[in-house]
Formats: sequence, C-alpha cells, structure tokens
Amino acid sequence: MTLTEFRYIVAVARERHFGRAAEACFVSQPTLSVAIKKLEDELNVQIFERSGAELAITPLGQDIIHQAQKVLEEAQVIKHLAQHGQDPLSGPVRLGTIYTIAPYLLPKLIARSRQDLPNMPLYLQENFTVRLLELLKQGDIEAAILADPFPQSGLDVIPLYDESLMVAVPVGHPWEHLDAIQHADLQSQTTLLLGQGHCFRDQVLDICPDVQRAQRDDGVSAFEGSSLETIRQMVAGGIGISVFPSTSIIDQANPNGLIKYIPFAKPTPKRRVVLAWRKSYARTSAMHALAEAIKSAGLSGVEYL
Repeated sequence: MTLTEFRYIVAVARERHFGRAAEACFVSQPTLSVAIKKLEDELNVQIFERSGAELAITPLGQDIIHQAQKVLEEAQVIKHLAQHGQDPLSGPVRLGTIYTIAPYLLPKLIARSRQDLPNMPLYLQENFTVRLLELLKQGDIEAAILADPFPQSGLDVIPLYDESLMVAVPVGHPWEHLDAIQHADLQSQTTLLLGQGHCFRDQVLDICPDVQRAQRDDGVSAFEGSSLETIRQMVAGGIGISVFPSTSIIDQANPNGLIKYIPFAKPTPKRRVVLAWRKSYARTSAMHALAEAIKSAGLSGVEYL
C-alpha cells in the first residue's frame, strides 16, 4: 500500500464519484480505479460498493479511509519538517474563510501576515461553513475562519472577535432616523436574506425568526441574494431592508450615501468569529500566530477577544 493509494481512496470518499476523484488527483479514471482495486486486493477487503452510478463506502471502508487520512496528515508533517526544519512559522498554511467574512478581513489580514509572518504564506479560499468543515477534516485546508455556532468535534478553536449586527435601510425609509430597531419589527418589512447554505442567514433568522414566518404566512415579499454585496445593492435600490455584520458596513459616515445603518435595540445581537483547526495538526504555534495576526489586522466595529 502507498500514500498515493491512500490519497485516491480519500478523494473518492470525498467526491463520491470515481471520475471527479480522478480529476481532483490529476490522473485518469482507469489509473485511479486500478490503484484502488489493487489496494482492496492487497487488504482483502472491499472499501467501496459499486452499483451502476451509485457509490457507497462499506463500514470497514469507512474505518480504513479514516486511518488513511491520518496517515496522509502525518506524511504532511514529515514533509514540512524536512522542508522547513523545526520552525512551525515557516511554510504555507491553507486557510478557508466563509463568504461573509472574507471580503472584509482578508485584505487586512494579508497585509498584516506579510509583515508579521513573512515565512508563512497563506493560501486562501472562500466557501460555506459546511464545506470548510469537510475540507478541514479531510486535510485539504489547515485552518478556517468561521462564525459560531458549528460542530467542533475534533477541532481546536481560538475565539477572535465579536461583531455587532446592524439593520440596513434605504435612504427615505421610515426607519432611517431611528436610534435603534426592535428585533420583532423586521417581520413587517421586506427583509433581504442570503441564500441557503450561508450561516449568516441562519444567524439572522435566529435573531428574527418571525421574518421567515411573515414571508411564508403573511405574504411579505421575500428576496434572497448570493452575497452581502448583492444584498447591499438591493437595499440601496429600495427593494427592502437587511441585516449586516459590522465589519461589512461601509460608507456609513457619507451624508450622500444610499443606505443608513441602524443598531438593534439592546441586547444587541452579535456573532462570534473564531479560528478553527484539526486537533491532530502539529503546527499549533502557527495557529496561535495566525490568530494574533488576525487580531492585529485592524478591523473596525469589532470587540477582540
């Protein structure tokens, strides 16, 4: 058995498809299939059950894939030690970030990390929380910047900051001169939400559960956007109101702006942003250094922890 064969079975388990797994591993499908069959024959077990287009992992296959992932992680540690000696702050870190944090944090973080961690380049990607957790557990990224809550089994977490949520209304809206807005008042408005899969959508609905009920039962118009920036433009166009995290609020002081941002009445809803990584990841000090770089990035409107 080889590391290459382990990479193949982990890829098939992740993609649930031999063709896509082969593409992800940059090999042909026959090459991948032959290697996996060779491993199954060597171990005298069936890892995958194949039935036409259907692909399932056997119970024993699940255990083998789990161990294969651990072996691949340890192999990465050995490779890192060989390349960078004993310095955990030397060598790249693959960092994932959710969509509602990345545009506002990453530009500042990149500048800060280049200054504070010049030998630890960041390889960045954006995705949904669910997908980033999968990538973490599979070893495809080393760390992720996420918003609580999320399943934390097998992960170490450092809290980074809390940020308040605010209501965005178009100029000319009856609420634009209010000092604060009650949570329950949102149910009477056309409230723009992010689409399914965005954890920030779920956080807004946790704060204002009546919003979705009003849209369903009372005929209040419902619109969804794929990003906070899409929703911002929809608010500016007078289509409705929305809720934004404080780090995403721009142009607030511009008297000619098209949007007014108004705080919620106390207790002010907040979201907590954290850095998460696998407990088995060896470069713990690199994660702590990355957390410090994030806290030194100079985000406005947050309470660092």
